[in-house]
Amino acid sequence: MENALKDWDAAVDFFTGADLWYALGRGTVKILLIIIISYVIIKVGNRVISQFFARRRQGPFSITERREATLKKLIINALTYIVYFTAFIMILETFTLDIGALLAGAGIAGLAIGFGAQNLVRDIISGFFIIFEDQFSVGDYIFASGVEGIVEEVGIRTCKIKGFTGEVHILPNGNVTQVTNYSIHNSFAIVDVSIAYEENIEKAERVIAELLEELPDRYPEMITVPELLGVQNLAASEVVIRIMAEVEPMEHFSMSRAIRKEVKNRLDMEGIEIPFPRLVMYSRHEEETAHEPSKTGG
Repeated sequence: MENALKDWDAAVDFFTGADLWYALGRGTVKILLIIIISYVIIKVGNRVISQFFARRRQGPFSITERREATLKKLIINALTYIVYFTAFIMILETFTLDIGALLAGAGIAGLAIGFGAQNLVRDIISGFFIIFEDQFSVGDYIFASGVEGIVEEVGIRTCKIKGFTGEVHILPNGNVTQVTNYSIHNSFAIVDVSIAYEENIEKAERVIAELLEELPDRYPEMITVPELLGVQNLAASEVVIRIMAEVEPMEHFSMSRAIRKEVKNRLDMEGIEIPFPRLVMYSRHEEETAHEPSKTGG
């Protein structure tokens, strides 16, 4: 009974003693300082990185905006991970844990996991070459691994591609074996215009050619005057004339629609008919008249 009372008194003295609360207060303050300093480092680092790339945009060794967006986001993410990891280690030290033994054990475990995580290593290596070779960057429109859309993010392990309908596809970098990038060079808008057989094709070509000369002034996205290639096909009920225009990257969709609208309006103004489905009907009386022999004789 006396031993129990002594243990109880020792426990009360421990929890009510100044040493315990001093250590807890000191540890809490240290943890808060670590968190605050980490937050400040990340904020300041983000601003410094943004200013660095803004200066690079104007210097002699300037980089493209698409390259800038990719590298800036990648460096910011790397800085965030490093700061968070360092802060986590410092917080563990606050709890008087043996960090050396913990890191040694983590290194051995990481080595063992690395042998089984070959796909992860492949993704990281592929991501490095995607960024280093500038295969595609943030904002590019690409087709890769059966997915088509705009690149939202390029990371060390994965890349995010946003489709036209809003879905975001997350692809491991190791699965990106073949990429079609539509945003590196200028695009070509190809438009086929149908003209009725009854119309004068030479007149239609002349009217369209005059219109094409006016389009670059209306649409700055067009690099040069669209080219009238001529008759592309002789269909069942129409003559197909092809137009090709060099436009800025990824503007071929909108410029194709604009060319179709402009051509339709100009052809209507000139009275040139665009073919439409027709149904020709013959009455029975007309057929009998056509087959009836002539009664006028000599």
